Amino acid sequence: MIRIRKHLAEHWVPPAIGIALFLFLWSMLAQGSETLPGPAKTWDSAVVLFSDPFYQKTPNDQGIGWNILNSLGRVGIGFGLAALIGIPLGFMIGRFGFLDKMTSPIVSMLRPVSPLAWLPIGLLVFQAANPAAIWVIFISSIWPMIINTAMGVRQLPQDYLNVARVLNLSEWKVFTKILFPATLPYMLTGIRLAIGTAWLVIVAAEMLTGGVGIGFWVWDEWNNLNVEHIIIAIFVVGIIGLLLELLLIQIAKRFSY
Repeated sequence: MIRIRKHLAEHWVPPAIGIALFLFLWSMLAQGSETLPGPAKTWDSAVVLFSDPFYQKTPNDQGIGWNILNSLGRVGIGFGLAALIGIPLGFMIGRFGFLDKMTSPIVSMLRPVSPLAWLPIGLLVFQAANPAAIWVIFISSIWPMIINTAMGVRQLPQDYLNVARVLNLSEWKVFTKILFPATLPYMLTGIRLAIGTAWLVIVAAEMLTGGVGIGFWVWDEWNNLNVEHIIIAIFVVGIIGLLLELLLIQIAKRFSY
């Protein structure tokens, strides 16, 4: 019994106090504002909203469930393409010094560019909103994967590679037996950073491109002056981002060497 109380006091009481304080401050702000809805009013709107999340009336009037799935689909495609290109490129950059020196100024110059600055380029090249949004996800996700993977390769002790040369291991053996296991924690860190960035960026990209997606839904609700739905969308985006990160943390624990 004492152990249970101690566990509750350490792991459940502090978050409960934090949430209660947040709701209290939110209620106080809502009482002093004519436009900001309080927690109770927002909760009632959420119950109605999620009672039918997958309705379809018109292509631009669909339930929040469809908007979330469309956003996740774009993130999945852009993130997957970034992983397909960024992770192998990170291995090569970390492994070969000449390639590292050749790509370093390009990566250093392009990495700080705001992801949304790439959106006009995507619209110009693809002539459509959906691939342009995927392009923005791709270009914002690829840098953490390249940089962290290359860093992991560089952190590999030189003694490991010296032993590989003595044993006359092929480059494939060096990769599968030495580089990949040693670099995996760094690579997974890059993946976690990339998925967080991708989910943040898709909301802003969809606000600008339109279509079906959580970002467009937020902008549409703003045009309708439905503040309760905007607040609900903020919580939905935060919860999904948290779940994605927790999923990757569990994968990292499962595959860490």
